[in-house]
Amino acid sequence: MMAATDTAGAWWLYLLLFVAVVASWAGVPAIGTTAVGAAGVAASQGKLDLTVVVVLSTVAGEVGGLIGYAIGNRWGRQLLERPGKHREGRERTLEKGEQAYARWGRLAVFFTPAIVSGTAKMRYGQFVLWNLFASFAFSLSVAASAYGLGRIATGHTTAHDIGILLVGVAVGVFLVWFTRRRRRWRAAPAAPSSPPASELG
Repeated sequence: MMAATDTAGAWWLYLLLFVAVVASWAGVPAIGTTAVGAAGVAASQGKLDLTVVVVLSTVAGEVGGLIGYAIGNRWGRQLLERPGKHREGRERTLEKGEQAYARWGRLAVFFTPAIVSGTAKMRYGQFVLWNLFASFAFSLSVAASAYGLGRIATGHTTAHDIGILLVGVAVGVFLVWFTRRRRRWRAAPAAPSSPPASELG
């Protein structure tokens, strides 16, 4: 069975998790992965509930993604084109993002920052749905893997604990494979022209 949860004082840990994941999906790098991993380990020790961690992280990823999308949709061009030594890099990021949406359609949400989705004018309804899928896959992969490793590290090697670990690892492997496939495509010559993301079906 899953580790019993000591809910006393857990609300602030859930709050920190929510804020960190929202910030990460809105554009702050790395903090979300760290927070979800830590929450997964805490769940393995009975301090948090794994199901709540996954659900809360998924919702936070959706909220943060919508914030990032709104920023990109409203101010993306201005932010990317503002003067500065990193201007060329920002413009290349947008160009690659638009090419990714032209090639991968909705699946580009899995490996493209939300602010780029908004700047590239991906259809809002599509973004809402596919960002939710991406947020769930991320949350499940990181939280379940951290939970399983935490349980095994403390001597719990039941089939249930190993199963949770394998689920997390399987989702993570898929995401890594998909990201590497995308990177190989990015290394290839770009197509002469690409339809804008707003016209994708």
